Amino acid sequence: MHQARAQLATAPAGQLATAWGAVEVIANQYLWIPWTTVEAQTAKASASETIGPGDMISHMTWVPYMGAAEFRSGPFGVGIDYIHAPIKFGIGTQHILFGTPQAHLGIDIGTAMFLYRTIVSPADYVDLGVGVRAWGINGTVAISRRLLPAATVTKGVAWPDALIAARYRHEFGNELSATAYADAGGFGAAANIDWQLIVTLDYAVRPGVELHAGFRGLNVNIGTTPIDVTTRMYGPIISATLRF
Repeated sequence: MHQARAQLATAPAGQLATAWGAVEVIANQYLWIPWTTVEAQTAKASASETIGPGDMISHMTWVPYMGAAEFRSGPFGVGIDYIHAPIKFGIGTQHILFGTPQAHLGIDIGTAMFLYRTIVSPADYVDLGVGVRAWGINGTVAISRRLLPAATVTKGVAWPDALIAARYRHEFGNELSATAYADAGGFGAAANIDWQLIVTLDYAVRPGVELHAGFRGLNVNIGTTPIDVTTRMYGPIISATLRF
């Protein structure tokens, strides 16, 4: 659902503030309605379901929020990104051992990243970063009785994942550019794996205003007792960036 580039928003290559007192604020508002797959596994059953972008709106229990910002001074930057997505849907178990289950999940995802920029050429730069992504998943998985007894698991989990990240931007000219961002973390310390990939084509409408269109994927697996949850979100993203 910073970075959007949810990416963390970017500044044009070669235009870096030279004084610590000159802080550039980059605000990014984006829309991302991805395919969302949630797999839930308990000691009694496992189930999964995928919701497409066309069905996502009808599965929302409240209004989602998606936004990002970055603060830059010289080669240093701090980027933040936040998503809130309340979702409800049925998940399949083949209806043999259990009846049709229902899941109600509220997903909150916040990312903070410290970035250092290296200018590769007048048209290219690379940002390297370290940071953290905080997850909060609250919800209920309820499986009705069929051949086996009904099972209901209500679980709220929250955890931070340390991340490493890289971002590359190339300017083609004529106000067009492209940006690729990737991060990875978890590695068993909290989540088993937590990674993200964002690729966008960017167009500068005028100084201080950019439009973006591309693809974003965000994946996490967290194993807790008594439930193991894997969430995969992937699909097109559009956004607009304002620079102050």
